[in-house]
This record gives sequence, structure tokens and C-alpha cells, in this order.
Amino acid sequence: MSAREINASGIPLKPVYEETAPPIRRALPGTFPYTRGIRRDMYRGRHWTMRQYAGFATAAESNERYRYLLANGVTGLSVAFDLPTQLGHDSDAVAARGEVGKVGVAIDTIADVETLFDGIPLDAVTVSMTINAPASILLAFVLAVARRRGVPFEKLGGTIQNDVLKEYVARGTYIYPPEPSMRLVTDVMAYCAEHVPNWNTISISGYHIREAGSTALQEIAFTLANAKAYLRAAKRTGLSVDTVAPRISFFWNAHNDFFEEIAKFRAARTLWAQIVRDEFGSTDPKSQMLRFHTQTGGSTLTAQEPQNNVVRVALQALAAVLGGTQSLHTNGQDEALGLPTAESARVALRTQQIIAFESGVTDVVDPLAGSYYVESLTEELTARARELIAEVDAMGGAVAAVESGWMQDQIGESAYRAQQQIERGEQVVVAVNRFGDASDVVSMPIQRIDPSIERDQVARTRAFREARDAARASAALDAVRAAAEGTENLMPRFIEAVDAGATLGEICNVLRDVFGTHVARERIA
Repeated sequence: MSAREINASGIPLKPVYEETAPPIRRALPGTFPYTRGIRRDMYRGRHWTMRQYAGFATAAESNERYRYLLANGVTGLSVAFDLPTQLGHDSDAVAARGEVGKVGVAIDTIADVETLFDGIPLDAVTVSMTINAPASILLAFVLAVARRRGVPFEKLGGTIQNDVLKEYVARGTYIYPPEPSMRLVTDVMAYCAEHVPNWNTISISGYHIREAGSTALQEIAFTLANAKAYLRAAKRTGLSVDTVAPRISFFWNAHNDFFEEIAKFRAARTLWAQIVRDEFGSTDPKSQMLRFHTQTGGSTLTAQEPQNNVVRVALQALAAVLGGTQSLHTNGQDEALGLPTAESARVALRTQQIIAFESGVTDVVDPLAGSYYVESLTEELTARARELIAEVDAMGGAVAAVESGWMQDQIGESAYRAQQQIERGEQVVVAVNRFGDASDVVSMPIQRIDPSIERDQVARTRAFREARDAARASAALDAVRAAAEGTENLMPRFIEAVDAGATLGEICNVLRDVFGTHVARERIA
């Protein structure tokens, strides 16, 4: 097979890269536009947060996994929720049948959240939650638990994903139409700015856009276009950019094209700094610094010879570190087969620790700066992403591009092209379309969820409802309805409702009654 002439983002590749004329000169790390990193000392001062994504079955079992990870050196938690929770259904809802606890932890009540974080100091361990449509309610659960424990809100640190736009584009776990969904996002921003100052109120996700099939270029452009939409929404509610932007974080994917991924992170930092300062008028450097979490590419993992995934994950994680990530999750080798076992989760964590403590890449800030190839890719991705963002802006912004289906179509076309290249053998996937041996069957233990998990969770949720003060819960739900029908910030109502015993599904159903539900537009090829 001959070397590629062009990469997946459409950038022509030269056989040899030389210094440009005039030479590229970058500002130092820690200075605008932060191409080389947001801190002057980067990992010389502090390693990235090793934040392993985990959650399955019940709150008790997930709590056990969190304790295991913390004991093995994890420095931050990341909570995965099951599909019913992501879609705002209690575990005993008809729509939840067969899915409870399967791809994440089932959370219905404040009792579940108390169990989930049992023995974990919320004022000492940062918590990230991958939740979107009902993100504000899950945050309310955490805040209510902290209040019960006597932990001041200002001592809490963490992140909720809270990025509903990418749900319409890439994942599909939306509930409400875009307008009320954006209201929920900005309510969280406004509430946390005043009461929970160290909480990241949104993690704008390119990860899922990439998992849906986008190129690295589209991942940058569409994610930053979504970010601009959130800033505009915040501005319409009276929030200034320098109130909101310092608590915005990003969530990027790391795929196999090693140098393009490094350049992608550098380009994204550059563009965000310029957007926030030049388009939104920010004067606070903290607003202009793109802080991000990275997860290695789930869609790059193979069920064939899954041990090879350890190598893929190591390369992707190294690209994220060389690209300057603030937080990192490394996937388990068995995630193309099922949820990671404890052993796979340990190997994934050890991969990060080997990079951090044995590779030497943390000794120098931005060690690939000045590479003719990396600098050229950074320039190309920055320029091309800027053009693609401008194209989205010309349509009226990300919300309009999503509502018309244009953004979804662009991602779908990229995914189709990539799959064609794999099937034609133009893109090699080791042990899938090249070098595989069909007679070499690899077996490994797979994490399986016992069906009794669902029955037990349903029983706990129903018992919780029976034991609660029904009148207090009902009154709290009525207060949520009244607030949703008006314009007041919903966060205080959510906190009181969950503390009164209202379940996630009950609160989401009230919002469904008031806001309605989103139905994706039918796309005809």
C-alpha cells in the first residue's frame, strides 16, 4: 500500500516538510492564543487529571468501582449513566425495560446519589458527569447531597456535560426541543456562577461528533460552532462572556492519526482564544483558555484481537498528552465487546501512569513545537476550521445548522466515506481488514450485567416512593411546574424537589408536559 497523499480531513500531505518562509513563530505556552498550552509550566507543574469514566448496574456497584479506581491512583471521577437516566426515565418506566444499568449506572432518587458517592469526599474529589438533557437535575442531586453532608457549594469541583446540541447531532439522547433545552443550560450557568463557582457548567463535546463519524476538522469546527451558540444564549439571558466562559470546558476525542490529533488540540485552543476575545469581547484570560478533557476513541477499538486495543489506546493517550489535555480517560481493551472489566480498567489507568511517570514527555512543555509537520498541520486545521465555522455562522449559527439537518448530513457523509475506505482496504485496520487470522479466536472475560439488577433497582425506586413524604414531593413538583411555565431559574426548584423525594423521571415528566419533546426531522436521502 502506498503512503497517503491526503488525510481524512482533506489536507494534502507532503513527503517531506521543511521550515516555512517566513518561519512560524508561536507565543510561549500560557500566553494568548494558547496554541502551545494554557499554562506556562503545563505538566512540569502538575499532571493532567487521570479521570476514568465508569458506571454500571447499581449505585452500590459503581461506588465500589470508584473506590477501586481511586485506590489505584485515579485523581478524578467520571460518571457514566444508563440510557433510562440519560433520557429522564425512572427505572420502573416502560421505556426503561431491558436497559437499566446496562451502559452506565441507574439513578432515580437522591438515595441512589447518596449511595453512588458513599465514602467519597465531594469537597476533595472532582466529579464529572456525562449527562445532557437532564443534566441540571443530576447536578441538583449532587448539590442536595452536598448540602445534606454540610459541604459548602463553593468547595465543590466538577463538571456536567450539559451539551444538548451535540445530542441532536450525534448521540440522540435528547428530550426537549432546542429552545427550552438551551434555557436549562443557561439556568445552570447562571446558578453556578453565583452559588457553585468552581463547577464547570458545560463540557462542550466534540467526542461524540467524532464517534458519529466526523473528521478531525469537523470535530473542531462543529464543536466550536456549538460553543458559540451557548455563549450567544448566555448573552441573551444577561450573562457576560467573562462570567460564563471561565467555567466552560471541552471534551475531545483522540483517534489514531497521531500527528493530526496533536495538531487538532493546538488548533482548537488557538481558535477558541480568538473567538472569545475578538468576537465576544472577553478581557479575562481565563475565558480565552480552552480547557479540555480527552477520551481515547471508542469507535477505533476492535472486537477482533482486542489486546491490540491496548496499543491503540496508548498512542491516542500520548497524542492527547502531547496536545496539552487537562484531563484524560483511557478506554479499556475490551470495550468493543462490553463494559470494561476491573482488570481492563486497571490496565487503561496504568497506560496513563506509564506515560506520566516513565515516558519523559512531561518534562518539557509542548515538546513537538517547531516540528515542521505538526506546525503545518496546526496551521491548516486552524484555517480550514475557521472557514467551516464561518459557513455555520452564515446559516444562522449552530442551532439553525442542527435544526436544518445540515450538520448531521456532513457528519454522515464523512462516516460513509470512512467506512467505504475500510471496506475497500484503503484504510488499514489491523486484524480487521489486514493481517487478521480467522482461526485465531481470542477469548477474554466480558463484563455482563445480571438481569436481577433491573428488578432490584425497580424495587428500590418503588420502595423509596412509598417511604417518602408524598405531600412534600408533590408540592415540590408543582413548584417545578410553575417555574417551568414562567421564567425563573429552575435550579433552586430542582434542588428542593430532589431533596423532597421527587424522582428524576417525575421531574423530567413535568418538564415534558410544559416544554414538549423533540422529534428528529425525517431525513430523505
